[in-house]
Amino acid sequence: MPQVKIGVIGGTGLYDVEGLTDIEEVSIDTPFGKPSDVIITGRLEGVGVAFLPRHGRGHTIMPTDVPSRANIYALKSLGVESIIAINSVGSLREEIKRGDLVIPNQLIDRTKSRANTFFGEGIVAHIQFAKPLCPELRKLLYDTAGEAGASTHPEGTYIVMEGPAFSTKAESNLYRSWGADIIGMTALPEARLAREAEICYAIIACATDYDVWHETEVEVGVEVILETMRRQEELCKRIIKLAIPRIVDMKDCLCASALRGAIVTSPEAMPAETKDKLNLLIKKYIR
Repeated sequence: MPQVKIGVIGGTGLYDVEGLTDIEEVSIDTPFGKPSDVIITGRLEGVGVAFLPRHGRGHTIMPTDVPSRANIYALKSLGVESIIAINSVGSLREEIKRGDLVIPNQLIDRTKSRANTFFGEGIVAHIQFAKPLCPELRKLLYDTAGEAGASTHPEGTYIVMEGPAFSTKAESNLYRSWGADIIGMTALPEARLAREAEICYAIIACATDYDVWHETEVEVGVEVILETMRRQEELCKRIIKLAIPRIVDMKDCLCASALRGAIVTSPEAMPAETKDKLNLLIKKYIR
């Protein structure tokens, strides 16, 4: 298996990465269960890459049921230091058109039924999350999206809803009044867990529809999403191919030390079982 530093988490419509060589399928068990699927490792443009379909191959896992802790932990265990996440989203703004890409910089959490931290069971940590998506990786993705010919917005606020049903019209208009730009179901807890795992994480958000607020555009539906994602799939693959060789040269950022000063539990008070469970994440801070 090649040395893996970069992970790609594919969302609706993106279930593989083209151009991988030295391909292996890796099945991993974690303290948080099994990931969404086997992880595909290989080389892309000479760089070790791990690919994981968020909803499983064949799209068998609902947003609420995505095993995000197992997914992030498994990628961390392979050595992944940066993650590109692909998300299909609805647009809450006229100027973000169907087929556009957004590189969001902020998140609003409206989920309610998901495990959203690795910590607990006797070990407490409070990470900084003011900038929930890695600024350095975001800039790199925006630059490469432009080179790939995508109509791309350099920032935006992504509101993460629970699902699986889409919004009511009242909810959609409420989120617009809050200043949200796009809406989807999968960026959290994924982004928060990546930060706890000290992994750089950024999103390519693919706008597939106008949610339900727009008075003249067709309302969101599975057929609309899949049709638009089919057109965006090749574009996302071009961006990934351009971005991956450059990520390895990306300067160090604060993501890599997110747990420094965040763990508040005294080492002597940590339950041995929990300490062992979290060893992959905390070992450089707890002796």
